[in-house]
Amino acid sequence: MKAVRASIERNQAAHRERDGRAEIEARLATLTPRERQVLDHVITGQLNKQIAADLGTGEKTIKVHRAHVMEKMKVDSVAELVRLAEHAGIQPATPGRA
Repeated sequence: MKAVRASIERNQAAHRERDGRAEIEARLATLTPRERQVLDHVITGQLNKQIAADLGTGEKTIKVHRAHVMEKMKVDSVAELVRLAEHAGIQPATPGRA
């Protein structure tokens, strides 16, 4: 019985993991291409002005995109955003090269 229970628990954990990843991927799918670029830069730890320079746009524009990313991804902090990105398999690129 212990082996059966352990197997059931592993199966349930795998389902939760898959469901969680699917939810994150659904949130990622709501991002515009530019918001996705901003996300990729934010998770590297870049500042808004660094992202703006890399993407050739203004810092205020990056602030707007960043706010949209945070809202669409349903997170309140960059730390949460990084955790979600890691869970989805998104690896931070080297700053300035994304």
